[in-house]
Amino acid sequence: MSITDGDTVTFEYTGRLDDGTVFDTSREDVAAEAGLAEAQPERDYDPLTVEVGAGKVIDGMEDGLRGLEADESDTLEIPPEEAYGEWSEEAVQEFDADELREMLGGQTPEEGAYLQAQNGQQGEVVHVDEETVRVDFNPELAGETLTFDVEVVDVE
Repeated sequence: MSITDGDTVTFEYTGRLDDGTVFDTSREDVAAEAGLAEAQPERDYDPLTVEVGAGKVIDGMEDGLRGLEADESDTLEIPPEEAYGEWSEEAVQEFDADELREMLGGQTPEEGAYLQAQNGQQGEVVHVDEETVRVDFNPELAGETLTFDVEVVDVE
């Protein structure tokens, strides 16, 4: 039976960028080979279970799972607009360096550091000088076409 909205699907996956870099996987052996397991030692690598249509994974993943069946594998190419969106200059915010330093308890942020906004959104500090600090709140994978190798384990 083909996967449709409302089905609970368990699947293995490996996500790659255009250059072949693995950015996420449910497979421990792939994570070890890609260096992800070392970077996230507390993570469990297990198949992912989602309800298709519930919006718990990116749109392109849900679209790609629809129509597959248990024990079927496929490679899904997901454009930015069906993943994390296009990179946007509007998501890069500029702060007065003194005001931001005060909000951070006197600390000066460094380029490459991550800050969390009051709304919970994370941003990377991309520029620091005496007067301004620029923080990029775009999702890390914004603007990227993602390729996922998926293997459907179970459909309920």
